[in-house]
Amino acid sequence: MLDSLGSLRSLTAGPWIYPVVATSILLDVFLPVLPSGFLVITAATAAATATAATPDVPSLLPLLLCAATASVLGDFLAYRLARRGGARLDRAIARSRRLSLAQERLGTALTRGGGPLVVLARFAPAGRSVVSLGAGAAKRRVEEFLPWSALAGVTWASYSVGLGWLGGQWLGATWFSAGVSTLALFLAGGLAAYLIRRPAAAPAPAS
Repeated sequence: MLDSLGSLRSLTAGPWIYPVVATSILLDVFLPVLPSGFLVITAATAAATATAATPDVPSLLPLLLCAATASVLGDFLAYRLARRGGARLDRAIARSRRLSLAQERLGTALTRGGGPLVVLARFAPAGRSVVSLGAGAAKRRVEEFLPWSALAGVTWASYSVGLGWLGGQWLGATWFSAGVSTLALFLAGGLAAYLIRRPAAAPAPAS
């Protein structure tokens, strides 16, 4: 356990962890394979057992602010690129069933109180990419998209940091703890994907 504790802290020690986490989160809207969630959880796990003797271990509040800010910036960048993407991006979206479906749904979702879809999609695999690009391609207004994106970023960052912190408190700052917390994040993503794919209930027939 001590070896695991030392290796975990050595991986996350130093101020460089914040720009690494931020860059990973910022870019995974375009490259969803980047392990941004795992990086956040690992840093939070190490922070859970920080003491005065470990000043280089990440702090929870800066980590949370870093993750949330990078998430919102990445969403907004994808949204703006899709909004200004022109014919080439439109053709790429048309070839993608997932993006086409997102564009169709977001055409009314954000203006009919469906903004929680943006928050829910933040947890689903590649859902952040689909929603951000779809909102831009559908020419949704920034005031319809950005507040929900900000809420999604704060919610996802809080959940991820909270998982890492709780895992570190219960299981110690170990790789096993980080793995269990990451599994919980994946399970939340699977549930979010199911809820997004679930068809809406048909309206009851008039009597």
